[in-house]
Amino acid sequence: MPARNPHVRTVSAISGLLIFTALMLAAGFALADPARLLAAIDGDSLRVELGGKIEEVRLIGIDAPEGRQRFGDQARSHVLRLCIDRELRLEYDAERRDRYGRLLAYVHAGDVMVNEEMIRAGLALPLPVKPNTAHAKRFRRAEAEARAARRGFWAEGGLDMTPAQWRKKHGR
Repeated sequence: MPARNPHVRTVSAISGLLIFTALMLAAGFALADPARLLAAIDGDSLRVELGGKIEEVRLIGIDAPEGRQRFGDQARSHVLRLCIDRELRLEYDAERRDRYGRLLAYVHAGDVMVNEEMIRAGLALPLPVKPNTAHAKRFRRAEAEARAARRGFWAEGGLDMTPAQWRKKHGR
């Protein structure tokens, strides 16, 4: 019987791990970076400390009311309550930064995905922007749940204007 080459198994195992990692990344399951909350800018933007640097993070896939818009203060307060005094984990999608230089992430606080919870609370709308749509279906389900339960702005039938419409009319 021929002797087995131990290096073949090692190369095979490494190849398998690399293929698995590539598939997970392609499916939108990026590795998560730990971060610490410094401030809630609004319902869909945070300032965090990440790797010794201060970063502005835009929550992927959601659009929350602006600060001066109805429900804007509630959205900011809710995202703050979800994130304060917790280690956050940032999960990335296809793109890492938006055109303003903000880090794009799904933010996890413990076992809660903050992006999804903002929608489920009725304090943000799903906003799928390709190619960053790994959790778009999950966010649509959270919106349906918030509407059915009449949470947040859904208790009043929704917003008069989407946050995007409000920004266009009133500016940032």
